[in-house]
Amino acid sequence: MITVFVRFFVLGLFSFGGPAAHIGFFQREFVEKRKWLTSDDFTQAVALCQFLPGPASSQLGMYIGYKQAGYLGALGAFVGFTLPSFALLTFIAVMSAQSINQEMMAIFIQAAKLLAVIVVADALWGMAKKNVNTPPMIAIAAVTAVWVFFSTGLLGQIVPILFAAVVGFAVTHLGKSSTSLASSSSPLKISPHKGLLATFAVLLIGLPLVAELNAGASLFNIFYQAGSFVFGGGHVVLPLLQPMLEGMVASDDFLAAYASAQLVPGPMFTMASYLGTVVMPSSPILGSAIATIAVFLPGALLLFAFLPAWQAIFSHAKLKASISYVNASVVGLLASAFVSPVISSAVTSITDVVVVIVGYLLLKYKNTPVWVLAILLGGYSMIAH
Repeated sequence: MITVFVRFFVLGLFSFGGPAAHIGFFQREFVEKRKWLTSDDFTQAVALCQFLPGPASSQLGMYIGYKQAGYLGALGAFVGFTLPSFALLTFIAVMSAQSINQEMMAIFIQAAKLLAVIVVADALWGMAKKNVNTPPMIAIAAVTAVWVFFSTGLLGQIVPILFAAVVGFAVTHLGKSSTSLASSSSPLKISPHKGLLATFAVLLIGLPLVAELNAGASLFNIFYQAGSFVFGGGHVVLPLLQPMLEGMVASDDFLAAYASAQLVPGPMFTMASYLGTVVMPSSPILGSAIATIAVFLPGALLLFAFLPAWQAIFSHAKLKASISYVNASVVGLLASAFVSPVISSAVTSITDVVVVIVGYLLLKYKNTPVWVLAILLGGYSMIAH
């Protein structure tokens, strides 16, 4: 467990670039260099983590830790990879609340917002090229974007995803590739994990303790729900959390959390660390810890509960088609979030537009590291301020 923790902690210190980059780091470190698992095993794990709700790169890290050292290894991988970004975002949130730092924080937040526009644009383009490449996929993405833009509440995010899954299943059922579940190459067998039962026992003991703290219980509930429904990675946390935290987190604080998560290494889901600090200013570290654990917990439980059945389901043509339609819906979800609040809150002048375009070109075609863009945008923001 300690070995797994150390390896993932080191990766967590410099793993910039989002889930796709994290997967590349994991492949080089644990497949090619340390040979903790085979290439086929790694590929199958990536597919599973992309299918499940939750933070795909963190789930993949937990899977690698589990393969190396069991459930304690999974815990070590999660804590190691998440700890650097958790600590940094908690510190940033606490510092932003100090009046003596307001001017510098305003400069930092503006730079972070512009960086968010660039990074989300790159993520949106990459996801669109991969997942929205046929007329039906384009239609699903467009319908989702319009639905989310004009709807409010959690159902505004979940309904289009479920609709896309149903459409994908129906289209395949009517097509020539339709097959019965019984003919799947692998039988659907789910064997319980003893470690999972222990996890639930810990939750039964721990959750009542959290419930004794009124603010903590409410915070845990909100972030646990968000973590249960996030398809498509950390960027989708943005539109999911915004309606759920209405009245608890100001709009500027919310976007600052999202933008700050772009500036630190590790999983974007740790924007929950920033938001938890804002919601519980009297106990910032406790609020940060509750929000962080709550948003990651559903993905971890789903991963280990679903693992035994994955081979059978992944080989089933109808469900694979549903996943592809869900991916297209996620692109539409991200497109809506890209328009509002990402662009609408960050870009306020023609100069900002030019800076964002130049930054995108540097990121896309010159492979400029995110931290270099952060420094450049910080300089621009300071001059503009």
